[in-house]
Amino acid sequence: MAKKTILVAGALGLIGRTLIEHCETLPDIEVIGIGRRKPDFPSRAHFVSVDLLDRADCEQKLSSLSAITHILYAAWIPAATRGEEVAPNLAMLRNLMETLEPRAQALRHVTLLQGGKAYGSHLGNFMTPAIETDPRHMPPNFYYDQEDYLAALQKRAGWAWTIFRPTVVYGLAYGNPMNMTTVIAVYAAISKELGLPLRFPGSDKAYRTLCQGVDADLIARAILWAGDSEAACNQIYNITNGDLFRWSRMWPRIAKLFDLALAEPQPIPLVEYMSAHEPLWNAMVRRHNLRPISYRDAAAWPFGEFILKREFDHVLDTTKLRAHGFDGFEDTYRMFERQIVRLREDAMIPQ
Repeated sequence: MAKKTILVAGALGLIGRTLIEHCETLPDIEVIGIGRRKPDFPSRAHFVSVDLLDRADCEQKLSSLSAITHILYAAWIPAATRGEEVAPNLAMLRNLMETLEPRAQALRHVTLLQGGKAYGSHLGNFMTPAIETDPRHMPPNFYYDQEDYLAALQKRAGWAWTIFRPTVVYGLAYGNPMNMTTVIAVYAAISKELGLPLRFPGSDKAYRTLCQGVDADLIARAILWAGDSEAACNQIYNITNGDLFRWSRMWPRIAKLFDLALAEPQPIPLVEYMSAHEPLWNAMVRRHNLRPISYRDAAAWPFGEFILKREFDHVLDTTKLRAHGFDGFEDTYRMFERQIVRLREDAMIPQ
C-alpha cells in the first residue's frame, strides 16, 4: 500500500482524535493534526495550531504541507442560530481547501463529516429509516453549503470526496460537545457517588424509541476504507454500528456496568440539575485520583439532554455503505462495555 499523509482538521474532536489514535499502529500512514488547541494526549502525529477562520493564518501555517494525500475535515464551530452557523463553517472549509488544494499535488481524497442533521433530526421527527437520497430539509444547514462547495471544487480536480453521516457518536474524548459516552459515564458515576439508583433522565416515550449508535473507532476505520476505495469516490454514506436498540433494554445493562440499582425513568433537565454537581465532581477527582478534567469538559450536558429526551425513532439506513464494500460493525452494548472499561483504566471515572 502506498504511503499516506492524512491531514485531520478538528484533530482534538471526538472523531479526529479517534482517527489519529487508530493510525498510531499503522506505519504506512503519517498524520498531521490541526486545531486551535494543543493535544492533551501522547501521539506520534505532528500537530499544527491554526485558526481555520483566519485565511492568513492558514496560508502561513499550512501552505508548506504539500505532501498531503488525504484530508479528514471534522472541524466545527457552533453559533447562536442555524443561520449563523453557515458562514463560519463554510469559511473554515474554504480556507483549508483553498490553501492546501493548489499545493498538495498528491491529494487523492477528502472526507467530510455530516450527521443526522442532514435529514433534519435536530428539528424533530423525520422519515426513517433515512437514506442518503432523501430530500434536504428547509435550509439553513451548513452541511448543505459545505457539501455543495466541496462537490463543485472537486469537478475540476483529480481527487475524490466521501461524506459520512454518522448517527449519535460514542467515544473516548473529553471536552467534546457531542460525545454521549462521557455523558452517560459521568452521570452514572455521580449517581453512584450520591448513593442513587441509575434513572433514565428522559421521558417514558424516549425510553422506548428505536435508536442507533456508532463507535468513533468504527468511523475511523470507515474513513480509511473510503480513502482507498474507488466505490466510495464522490459518495455519501450513513454509518452506524449496524444494530438497533431501545434505551429500555440498554439502560438496565448500563446500570449493571456501574454496579448500580435501576429505577424507573424520570425526566430530569440535565443542564439545570447536573450543573449543581461541579463541587462534587471536583471532590471525586481528588478522592478517586482521577485525571484533573474540568467539570465543563467532563460531560456535554446540553447534548446529553437533547439525545436522551428524543421521543422519535432515529434510524439511518446503511445498506449503501455495506453494498459498496465496507463490512465493519459493532455491537452497541459491547461498545459501551469496552469504552467504560477504558475510561476507568485512564482514570477518567472512578473504578
